[in-house]
Amino acid sequence: MDARHVVVDTLLGKVTLVASGESVVGLYFPRHWHMPARDALGAEVPVADDALLNVAAGQLGEYLTGERGSFDLPAAASGDPFQERVWELLRDIPRGETVTYGALAARLGDRALAQPAGQAVGRNPLCVIVPCHRVVGADGRLTGYAGGLTRKQFLLDLEEPALAKAGRLF
Repeated sequence: MDARHVVVDTLLGKVTLVASGESVVGLYFPRHWHMPARDALGAEVPVADDALLNVAAGQLGEYLTGERGSFDLPAAASGDPFQERVWELLRDIPRGETVTYGALAARLGDRALAQPAGQAVGRNPLCVIVPCHRVVGADGRLTGYAGGLTRKQFLLDLEEPALAKAGRLF
């Protein structure tokens, strides 16, 4: 395995980007809930020396400033079959929209899967790239985010459609 990583400064604070081979396999925040073991990150490399991680860092920066609406990166999340199914559904949530854990479970075919789906969302190794921040509680309330609720709110505010922003008083 040729895992390697960089730590970059972003509008969300320090972010660790991890690659293996020709794919980005992780995006983690400090104190991330399910951070992999240190040795799984591979060696830390200078961002300028790794073409893939350099592109990933650039796209992340553009995304966080609103210059980019989506990512165009080879990305590979590795989990069990259920987790990978949930993560694939996350990719289908349009920018500027949210879904509840219950709605996500319904898309899986069983609303009783809301809690397991939530656990899979929390283990998403590609935060931001695979938009787990777009999943909210049943009442629309912000709940759980491996990077913290402040970051989740930042991302949702960033993605909020201009028309919706214009209609808000505050």
